Amino acid sequence: MSEANNSKGFETLCIHGGHVAESNRAHLTPIYATSTYTFDTAEQGIAVFKNEEKGYIYGRFGNPTINEVEDKIAMLEAYGLKNEDGSPLQLKAILHASGMAAITTMLLGNLKAGDMIITHKSLYGGTQEMIDKILPNLDIETVIVDFHDLNLVAETIKANASIRMMYIETPANPTLQCVDMEQLAALGKQHDLIVCADNTFATPYLQQPFKYAVDFVMHSTTKFLNGHGTAVGGILIGRDQEKMNTTVTKAHRLLGGNSNAFEAFLLNNGLRTFSLRMERHCSNAEKVANFLAQHPAIKTVNYLGLSSHPDHAICKKQMKHAGAVLSFELKGGFEAGVAFMNKLKLCINAVSLGTCDTLLSHPASTTHVGVPRDKRIEFGITDGLIRMSVGIETVDDIINDLTQALQ
Repeated sequence: MSEANNSKGFETLCIHGGHVAESNRAHLTPIYATSTYTFDTAEQGIAVFKNEEKGYIYGRFGNPTINEVEDKIAMLEAYGLKNEDGSPLQLKAILHASGMAAITTMLLGNLKAGDMIITHKSLYGGTQEMIDKILPNLDIETVIVDFHDLNLVAETIKANASIRMMYIETPANPTLQCVDMEQLAALGKQHDLIVCADNTFATPYLQQPFKYAVDFVMHSTTKFLNGHGTAVGGILIGRDQEKMNTTVTKAHRLLGGNSNAFEAFLLNNGLRTFSLRMERHCSNAEKVANFLAQHPAIKTVNYLGLSSHPDHAICKKQMKHAGAVLSFELKGGFEAGVAFMNKLKLCINAVSLGTCDTLLSHPASTTHVGVPRDKRIEFGITDGLIRMSVGIETVDDIINDLTQALQ
C-alpha cells in the first residue's frame, strides 16, 4: 500500500487511497481482464484456498482493480474515525455489480427466515420493492414506523422479538427525509440489532455513519462516487472485518453479485475528482433550492439546507452540507410534472443521480411506479413531485432552464 494511504487528507485518499504499485509500474491501476488466476505449485493453491496465503483465485472472488476501489472507499468512510481504544477505524468493503446487489448481500448475509427488519417511510423504490415483494417470500418481514418518534421505535422493537435489523436511509430518496443516526443506532444497539445505513445521497464527503454505532453502510457507486454515469455498481462496507471476510463474503460470492474490472476502473477514475465535484454539486444545489423556494409554480421544496425543511436541524447535526439532491412539488400535480419534464432543454430527464450534469426525474411515473399509489402518497412521494440531482454546470444555466420549463 502506498505511503499516501497513511495521509491525513481526504482529497489525497480520493486519488491515492488503496493503490498498490504493480510490477509493470503503471501510473494508474490497470484493468485486470482475467477470469481466473494461476498458482506456481499445488501447495500454493492449497494455501490460497485456505486463506493461509494472500492471492487471487477467480474473478468472482476478487480482482486487483476491484480491490483497490474497495480499499479506497473503505478509507473514505473511515476517514478520521477511531475505535474506542483510540486506534484508527479499519473497515472492510466489497464491491458489487449494483447498489441493489450490495443491499441483497447485506440482507441475506445477516438474516434468516423468521427475522424482521424495522425501517422508515420513503425508501429508494428498489429497496421498498425488495422488502415488499422479495423478502416476504423468504419469510423475512418488515415493519415500517416513523423514525422521528424514538419512543415508537423503541416500543415497536420491544413488542417484536423477531426484529433483527434496523435499516436507515438518510437522506431518504426522494423526499429528503433525514433521521437522527446517532440516536437510532444507539437505540438499535440497546436491543442488539444489526444497524445498517444507505449513505448513497450523502456520501462519505458529507456524512460518515460509522461515526455512530452502525454496522454496515451501503452505496450505489453508480451515483456520486463514480460521478460520470459511466458504470453501474454498489458497495457494502462493514465494521466487523471477521464477519465481512467470512459469512458476508460467502453470501456475496454465492449470490454472484460481483463487480467487474472494467466498471471498477471507471469508478476508480471517478473517485479521483470526487471531493472537487461534491464541492460544486453542493454549492449549486443550495442556489437552485433558494430559487425554487421563491417560485410561484412550486408548492414545496424538499431541501435539507432550507430552514423550512422539518429535518433541517438533524441535517446540520450529522452532515457537513445539505448535499446535492433536492425534490420539489409542482402545484399542478401529475400532469404538471409530466409537462415540466417535457420542457427541459439543458437539464436531463433521467432516473439516476450524482452525475456531473443535472438530472431530473418524476418518481410517480418512473422510479416509484411499482409502489402502490396510496403507499407512495403516504410516504410523501406525491403525483407532482420532481427529484433533482444538481450537477456542476454553471448554476445560472441550470436556473435559466428551470425558469423556462416552469413557465
